[in-house]
Amino acid sequence: MFKKILIANRGEIACRVIKTAQKMGIQTVAIYSDADAQALHVQMADEAVHIGPPPANESYIVIDKVMQAIRQTGAEAVHPGYGFLSENPKFAEALEAEGVAFIGPPKGAIESMGDKITSKKIAQEAEVSTVPGYMGLIEDAEEAVKISSDIGYPVMIKASAGGGGKGMRIAWNDDEAREGFQSSKNEAANSFGDDRIFIEKFVTQPRHIEIQVLADQHGNCIYLGERECSIQRRNQKVVEEAPSPFLDEATRKAMGEQSCALAKAVGYASAGTVEFIVDGEKNFYFLEMNTRLQVEHPVTELITGVDLVEQMIRVAAGEKLSLSQDDVTLTGWAIENRLYAEDPYRNFLPSIGRLTRYRPPQEVGAGPMQVNGTWHGDAPTGETAVRNDTGVYEGGEISMYYDPMIAKLCTWGPDRAQAIEAMRVALDSFEVEGIGHNLPFVAAVMDHDIFIKGDMTTAFIEEQYPEGFEGVTLGEDTLRRVAASCAAMHRVAEIRRTRVSGRMDNHERRVGSDWVVSLQGEQFEVSISADRDGASVVFADGQSLRVTSDWTPGDQLAELVVDGSPLILKVGKVSGGFRIRTRGADLKVHVRSPRQAELAALMPEKLPPDTSKMLLCPMPGLIVTVNVSEGDEVQEGQALCTVEAMKMENILRAEKRGVVSKLNAGPGDSLAVDDVIMEFE
Repeated sequence: MFKKILIANRGEIACRVIKTAQKMGIQTVAIYSDADAQALHVQMADEAVHIGPPPANESYIVIDKVMQAIRQTGAEAVHPGYGFLSENPKFAEALEAEGVAFIGPPKGAIESMGDKITSKKIAQEAEVSTVPGYMGLIEDAEEAVKISSDIGYPVMIKASAGGGGKGMRIAWNDDEAREGFQSSKNEAANSFGDDRIFIEKFVTQPRHIEIQVLADQHGNCIYLGERECSIQRRNQKVVEEAPSPFLDEATRKAMGEQSCALAKAVGYASAGTVEFIVDGEKNFYFLEMNTRLQVEHPVTELITGVDLVEQMIRVAAGEKLSLSQDDVTLTGWAIENRLYAEDPYRNFLPSIGRLTRYRPPQEVGAGPMQVNGTWHGDAPTGETAVRNDTGVYEGGEISMYYDPMIAKLCTWGPDRAQAIEAMRVALDSFEVEGIGHNLPFVAAVMDHDIFIKGDMTTAFIEEQYPEGFEGVTLGEDTLRRVAASCAAMHRVAEIRRTRVSGRMDNHERRVGSDWVVSLQGEQFEVSISADRDGASVVFADGQSLRVTSDWTPGDQLAELVVDGSPLILKVGKVSGGFRIRTRGADLKVHVRSPRQAELAALMPEKLPPDTSKMLLCPMPGLIVTVNVSEGDEVQEGQALCTVEAMKMENILRAEKRGVVSKLNAGPGDSLAVDDVIMEFE
């Protein structure tokens, strides 16, 4: 077995690999750029080597710099994680020439399956059903338009060397094909150093289901069930689960056996993933093979008890698989939510900055995959597990240079319903401040009827949130539970204020029992009676809710029990009440005396400033192109400019017809959120 391995990656996946290496008694080497000098993976590793400036194309994907770090530290093997150099055959070749083991598949398998054009041709030759498309290389935008038209819209424009949603566009007409081709080409060149593009038919109403395979160097290959990855945004997975609520055993077996046959056809050895599009009739079509560890691998580990990173290391060391297909059992259900530094209230645009507060829920290894370890045997009945794979810490900074993922929150339960409920509680308990993030959105997904039924497709987000995410409107029952809790917390805070020292003589502050709670556009008149164990909150219509909690003023997380059921609230202070976040809702809650409520109703509403005649920068980013000039008349939907942030190009379009009166920024300018790019008459 290896004594020292280098992790050619950063962030949460580097931390994930280090954990397993430590468990196996293997020393680890981290590499880092200037932006990652204080990163968590650097702190966790036994050694760390600086490899260059922040941009990945000057550090993490420069093969010579990584090879130099290997020589400097004497690492015997390299784990590439995902992204960066993980599917680069030149890197595998360089390692082979140096006599260093690559913890991944052979170079030939990477070349044939890592390239999406070649992999589709091989799949077709192996009589694997594939999606119709054009497998050849495409020279320019006009050729892309012709090919797209021949295939029939809609089409998917994809980077051949792509992954993680980079270099992908859906085009519904000639203009979008022309535009999407150029943007995909640019993103592919910047992210992967390979700008080759191919086009395929976009199958509407599909499910995205993938099979995890594991193969060794001795001809053995097994599959570890499937993962449902249909909830995606901009082709980037957001929620994953295992198993899929859609597949039956016969379809699972057919997909698994086909995946193994494909892996064996290219001499695959390591962990890999075969991705499929599955239609409503359970017909499945080969999409691509990822010759690396997937972001969503934890859900497979949670239902199988197999540590995939450990297996990759053992395979790279020449060991045979210790498992046969008959040994693989799927136990319980696992769900993963990806926590991204993206603001859901701004159409999920990237958000960067410092994590002023980062408190994930406590990890509990009651399920099949223990924290930092492997489970074998029966899972504890009725218990759930919480796992959080992360690469950040409180006080750390989210950089503009890399992928915006902060963490992967996973839960396991004996069945799907319990896994979902465990995830709801975990999301409500997850505290993140300082940046925009998608916690409210994934919390909303966990409560959505379509997700609960397991009836989602890859169009779920597009169809259910066509105008973007605007927060959650709580139902009446939940709203009353929150109102009762806030009334009880306000009473506690008021009692605290009566005990402040230094009060004026003959001035005593009394805490009343009658209050008016205002939230989500509604008002509830309540009366509170309290005792040592809690408070009873009685509403005007006679409903009474019993609230118990050990919350004290200043606590930012309140764990309450309301009428026997748990309720977790993230609590902030606003004048006359609280900012409350729970189950995807973000509420301003005011708790006032009846007289204060009467006076508050007379106050005029403060309106936001009018920015309807301005184009504001929706995220911190770099202006790549400006498509209009001062004096130009623009039409609704017309492209105005392109902003690049976190390796993604974002085209900003006109919301309505108008005339450009002033340009405040140009190509190459770096802008902050809400900086004015241009103004209109």
